Order: sequence, then structure tokens, then C-alpha cells
Amino acid sequence: MTTFAVIAGGGTSGHVLPAIAIAEALADSGVDLAQIYYAGAKRGVETELVPAAGIRHSFFDVVGLQRSISVASLKSNLVFVPKLFKARREAIKLFAAERPQVVVSVGGYASLPAVLAARKLDIPVVVVSYDRIPGRSSKLTSRFAQATAVAFPSSDLPRAITTGAPVRRVIRNIDRRLHREDARRRLGISPDSFFIGVIGGSLGSLMLNTAISEFVTQFQSDPHLAIRHVVGPRFMKSYTSPIVEAEAAVTYQVVAYEDNMADMYAGVDVLIGRGGAGTIADIATTGVPAILIPWKGAADDHQSANVRYLSDNGAAILVDEVDVANSLAKIIVNLRSHPEELEKISHQAYEMGTVNRQGKIAEVIKNVANRHVA
Repeated sequence: MTTFAVIAGGGTSGHVLPAIAIAEALADSGVDLAQIYYAGAKRGVETELVPAAGIRHSFFDVVGLQRSISVASLKSNLVFVPKLFKARREAIKLFAAERPQVVVSVGGYASLPAVLAARKLDIPVVVVSYDRIPGRSSKLTSRFAQATAVAFPSSDLPRAITTGAPVRRVIRNIDRRLHREDARRRLGISPDSFFIGVIGGSLGSLMLNTAISEFVTQFQSDPHLAIRHVVGPRFMKSYTSPIVEAEAAVTYQVVAYEDNMADMYAGVDVLIGRGGAGTIADIATTGVPAILIPWKGAADDHQSANVRYLSDNGAAILVDEVDVANSLAKIIVNLRSHPEELEKISHQAYEMGTVNRQGKIAEVIKNVANRHVA
């Protein structure tokens, strides 16, 4: 069986989950999953997530360029070029054997060897860019691409086509009204509670953990409040719950990582999170009312740009990091008192996520591949 597409990229779940979503979208459009191949990095989370998704794969020994100034960053940057060209040679060998019709880059440092190999072998490339301000790898690889599938309109990337963001099938299929009760039951949340979900990105957020800890301390005697707090793997051991058992009536769940985001999106009344592209896409696709606090340390402040795409259209509430301590609790209390406002935000978010549910990314990839074969 020939390979239809190699999906390349990764390093973090922010790149890997969109890659899996693209594989699912291609499968939904009629491509056999066995005809899809993934090329990523040995050090990335793809080494766990991609095999679990049943996608054939290879992982290259590559590293990203570090922006920070330190001895460790310098050492990493010194091996960047040698590792890149070694991985490029391995990718050329892989592509010669697999003979893919198209290479799809989802960004991240792990995408570069595959794109360079595709250029060498004259294999067409589709770059998928899901941040409102593209990352460095997307800016570079899009120069070699036959098409660039972008999540947001008015992109400056070459040959850009607005396709919406890649979203996993389990998220695309969520109907919040239909699935709410079952989702809450699986999560152990009462159907009558005001349910807040908290996610701080793939690694977690110390700032968000601190803010939620203070919020729980303030409202822990409320029996009608439920909070599921994803603190992040790196903070799980050090995080101390603020709950005082003698006073607590609130339902407060603390987990390191959320394995079932679909139930979180289906069950919450409001979600508190950051501004990563994956979070923005999922919120819009499902219509989850959200309070979003973009991470100011993100490259080019791209998370703020992502969030503003929703908040400027009444589809989310943006809170600056410096305002969280003073305003987060007030915003939550106000939303809880005004369910019609939550409904309005949900409706706007769902409307803006229409393009994410239309399967346009698969259409663009297949068109590029078919033009090349023809």
C-alpha cells in the first residue's frame, strides 16, 4: 500500500494533537489510516501520543533552537545544525521508501527535516498554521509550500487558504447540550453544580494554579460549586490543595493532566485557560464559554492575538495576567449570576468555530496531492 501523506512536526502536544486531528480528518475524508505516516522528534510527546493513535511513525533525533541565553541553550544550539542535516538524510531515505504524495507540516522544530527532504525529492508540501501570529518554523517552511492552511483569516503567509484549525474528531463531535449530563457523570460532577474547568496548557501554569488556589480558598464552603483543576505534570507533586476539610463543601478535583478533554468541554459551565492555538480551536469548535488568560511569555505574544480573535467578537473573556488576582473571582461570580451571558458567549464561540467543523484542511491537502500526481 502506498503512502498518501506524511504529517511532520511536533515536540509539544500543541503540535502533535493537531497532527493527529489532521490524520483523523483525512481518514474521515476517505483516506485509509494505513496510508498516513507521522514523522516527529524522539524527544517529543509524539512518542506516546502517535503510537496510541494507531498511526505509522518514525522519530528523528532533532532539537529546536533555544531563545534563552544560558550554557544549556548554547550547547543545544551548537548541535542544532548537525542534527537537522542528519535527520534530513534519514527523512530522504524514509520518503524514498514510502513515496508519499504530499508532506504536511504542522510546525515545531521536528517539521524541518521532513520539509527539507520533501523539497529535495520534489514532493509537494502543505503547511498548517494555527496560531494567529505564525511561529518561526511555519514562516520558514511556508516559503517552500504549495499551500498554507491557516486557522485565521487575513494571514500574511504565502499561498494561504483559510481552513480553520485542525481539531480532533472526539472534540468535533461534542454536542454540549446532548453530552453534558453523561460527561459530568464520568467526571464525578453533580449535574446541579456550577462547574468550572481549569487548564493551564500542556505543562500547566504556576500563575493560574496560584489564582485558582486563592479562589477555592474563598469559595470552599459553597456546596453548589465544582472545580476540576488541571495543574500540569510539573506542578503536581509540589501543589498543595487549599481545601480545609472541616470547612469544605465545594467539589474540588486536582489532576496532573486531563486525559479526557472531551468530557471537560462537554460538562463545564465555564472554562478557564490560556491562549494556545489548540485551546482556542477547541473552545470555538465546541462553543465552551471561556475566561482566557494569555501567557505573556509566548513568542511574539501570539497567545494574546489568538485570544483577541475570540474576545473581540464576544466569544470569550480576555483577562491580562496582571489583572488575574483582582478580577478573576469577580468575573466568575458575575457569569454565575448571569447565565444568559454565558449562553451568549457560547453562541458566539460556536459560530466562530464553524470553519473548524467543515473539513477544509483535508480538502486542501488532497487537492495539492492530486495536482502533483496529475
